[in-house]
Amino acid sequence: MDDYNRKDDVEDAPNHGGTLDEDIEPNAPKNFDSPGYIATYSNRDEETAAELTADDYRGERVSTDDDVGAQANTAVGWIALALSIASFFWLPIILGGAGIIVGFVARNRDAETLGNIAIAAGVISILITLFIVPFV
Repeated sequence: MDDYNRKDDVEDAPNHGGTLDEDIEPNAPKNFDSPGYIATYSNRDEETAAELTADDYRGERVSTDDDVGAQANTAVGWIALALSIASFFWLPIILGGAGIIVGFVARNRDAETLGNIAIAAGVISILITLFIVPFV
């Protein structure tokens, strides 16, 4: 380093809004937390980030033991299937349509297999009613 360009005086630290009077204690600026001031998130100049490391991810899936929710979901699927099967014997258009609608509701509530079977059975019942029964 060049000794001729070196300065002997040192600059003061930056003062971000506080007072510099010697007989008054310096005040914290308003973007810092102080007992009299609660800073909101938008007042702070900071950056936050979350990092994911190999220790955080172990490849294990978190399973919740929500048996009540699973039973409710399958109950909707079983109702849809019962409507679709009943449509083969009585009121095929109405019960088949109801089985299809409730089957879609069951699929949206994670009872996909029961919902798909109910939809297929309702469609088959309606198709048999419309295209085969009139010719028999």
